Amino acid sequence: MTASTTGATAATSTAPSSPATVAAGLAFPHAAQAIRVTRRIRPLSGQEKWRTVTVYAITSLTASQASPAQLARWIRGHWHIEMLHHIRDTTYGEDASQVRTGNGPEVMASLQNLAIAIFKLTGTRNIAAACRRHARDATRVLATLGLAPLSPKRT
Repeated sequence: MTASTTGATAATSTAPSSPATVAAGLAFPHAAQAIRVTRRIRPLSGQEKWRTVTVYAITSLTASQASPAQLARWIRGHWHIEMLHHIRDTTYGEDASQVRTGNGPEVMASLQNLAIAIFKLTGTRNIAAACRRHARDATRVLATLGLAPLSPKRT
């Protein structure tokens, strides 16, 4: 069982213990294993009760190519990527961005990822609130990076 906290949700996951071999004739011709992952989730606000969510996945990898533990790691890794995309879209409005040509989209995504990484490394739990807080005072950015703001020159 794995416990994690992401954004505003706490979750525990049970790794697939024995993926089922997929029956012949299934609508997915290259499927080799079917996986069921059961998660217990609840909002971190504590207002709501835990609920169980079951998700299913199909892979073309055989049991000798991917063990249940490997599949569980890959699924968790996928959700970490999805969480990053969610943060970039909700905090930075990435899906609504008008930056669409040249290297602009890649540069913006890289800068957003850098800001998210810096906030996470400093223990920030709410990226949107941290962005708002830092936008109000540029010296906070320097302090977060461990840099002291330059003193004004005295003449």
